[in-house]
Formats: sequence, structure tokens, C-alpha cells
Amino acid sequence: MVVQENFHSRLVAWMKIILPMAALGLLSTLFLFSRSVDLNDPIPFTKIDLEQRAHDQGATNPTFAGVSTGGEQVSFEADIVRPVASNPDRLIAERVRAELKLTNGTVIDIVSNRGESNQADFSAMLDGDVRVTTTTGYDIRSDKLMAEFDTLYVETPGPVEGTGPPGDLTAGRMILSTDPKTDTAHLVFTDGVKLVYIPPQTKD
Repeated sequence: MVVQENFHSRLVAWMKIILPMAALGLLSTLFLFSRSVDLNDPIPFTKIDLEQRAHDQGATNPTFAGVSTGGEQVSFEADIVRPVASNPDRLIAERVRAELKLTNGTVIDIVSNRGESNQADFSAMLDGDVRVTTTTGYDIRSDKLMAEFDTLYVETPGPVEGTGPPGDLTAGRMILSTDPKTDTAHLVFTDGVKLVYIPPQTKD
């Protein structure tokens, strides 16, 4: 029994030395056979991204700001803007956001999926889930919207629907313009206006 116990004790002692050494040997082989990395190699997707940008000739997250002839502040931004190859004055934009700050303090926000701008006459056509919201309480949706930035003029060539302070409304056309006599902005709904009046809720 004494011989077996001594043998077992010696075996355990040797295993405590051999097993850690074997583990270190395995780790060293991993480092020896691992593929070396050249820090000077370019990142693959960077080259593809640069080539795509050069081909598209576009700009990411561009912004534009100015003041109309009536003093209204106009700002415009988009996720991507690309020029039209046949006409450099025309720009195609994706996910457009515009803000109009009127002289009376009203702020109008406009968003759409797409847009096309003509730099020659400072006009734009927005389409694809166009939404117009105002600080006066209007929330209007339409398929298309035309705008002129040098003078305050916004028009939907087609029907609109939404909500406002009076209630739910639909109309065949919406126009936002400045009255030349009073220099005040007016939001007008025309061509078959339908209004569902919702009275304000009062507390009992």
C-alpha cells in the first residue's frame, strides 16, 4: 500500500508540472501559426464606399439655409443629395426635411421620402409621404408638395388630409403664401374642403 501511495503522490506532482507546460506549448503554436496582419492594408469596404461616392457624385447630410424676400427663414437638409447628370442645376434628394420660420413666429416643418430641387429658380418638388406640421396645430399629409424658397410659396398639386385646430379636414389643394398687401402668411385649403368639427373638451 505504501508503494502505491508514493507512486500516486509522485504522479500527481509530475502532472502539476506537465499539464501547465503542455498548455503553454499549445498557446505558443496558436501564435506561431496565426495569420499576420499588415497594418498598412486598406479596409476593404472603405474602397468600395469611396468608389460608390465618386460614381454617384453625391453629398451625405447636406444642409441649406437662407432667408426669403419676405424675411422668412428657410432651412433644408436631406440624408443624401445627388445631381442629375443631364442638368447640374437639378438635385435629387432622399429623406428630405425642411423648416420654415415665419415672421409672425410660426414654424412649419416639412418631411418627405424624396425631393427634387431646381437651383436655377429656387424651387423644389417633394413626394412620397409628405407631412406638414405647424406650431399652430396643423398636421397635414399629401403625396406631393411644390415649394419656392426665394418667396414663401408652398402648394400641394393634389389632395391633402389631416387635422387642425378646427378638427379633421380634407381638401383638394393646400396653399401657403404671403399676402403682398399685408406681408402676412396664409394657409388656405381649396377645391372641395371637408371639415369635421371637433369641439374642445371641457372639464366638468
